[in-house]
Amino acid sequence: MPEMHFRVRWPDGTRETCYSPSRVVRDYFVAGESYTLADFLARCRAALSAASERVREKYGVPCGRAASELARLEARGRGFADMSEARVTVEALAAAEILQD
Repeated sequence: MPEMHFRVRWPDGTRETCYSPSRVVRDYFVAGESYTLADFLARCRAALSAASERVREKYGVPCGRAASELARLEARGRGFADMSEARVTVEALAAAEILQD
């Protein structure tokens, strides 16, 4: 399964690289685009759920790492819930072996 990473910049300016077990995240995010926090997290839920489903279809079990990544992103997002104008920028999308912190 072709893994993918996507690098994001949180509302406080910190950057981090996130994981997806599938390239399906390209259907949900555009490199260079900024999303409201709520939209970003909704897209993460949809993208990582779809990616996990692709793993389940291929290997018979959903991807636990995708579920863990989603839980981590949602927890991180809760830290910005009090910011009314919070936006998250997806800075890059790349194959797992290319995009590194």
